Amino acid sequence: MYNSLWFDSLIKPPLAPPDSLFSPVWIFLYITIFVALVLYIRKSEEFKESGYIYFGIQLFLNIIWSPVFFAAKNIGAALFVIVLLDIFVILMVRKFYSVSRAAGLILVPYLIWILFATYLNAGYFLLN
Repeated sequence: MYNSLWFDSLIKPPLAPPDSLFSPVWIFLYITIFVALVLYIRKSEEFKESGYIYFGIQLFLNIIWSPVFFAAKNIGAALFVIVLLDIFVILMVRKFYSVSRAAGLILVPYLIWILFATYLNAGYFLLN
C-alpha cells in the first residue's frame, strides 16, 4: 500500500518529521484513544449516543486517510478527509469531555497530532 518511491519524491513541507516518528506516535495515540473510549463507556451519563457516533466517524476517516493519501496518491482528497477528521475529532473531544473530563483530556494529544497532520497534508498538497 505504501509507495515509498512516490512519497519520497514529494517536496516535504517545513517541520515534516522523520518517517521513523510516525509509528511510535500512532501507537501512543491509539492507546490513548482506547483509554478515552473506555472511560467514556464507563460513565453512566445519559445522551452519550452522539459521542459514539463521533467516535465511529472519526475512526472511519482515520482508517481511510492512509489509503487515500498513499495508495490512491490523491493528496487533495486526503486533505478533504483529514479536514473532516479534524471536525469529528473536535466534536468527539468536546462530547467526551462533557461526560468524562479525563476522557476528553486524554484525547488532546490526538487532536494536536491530527491538526499537525492536517498542516502536513496541506503542505504536501500545496508543494506538489
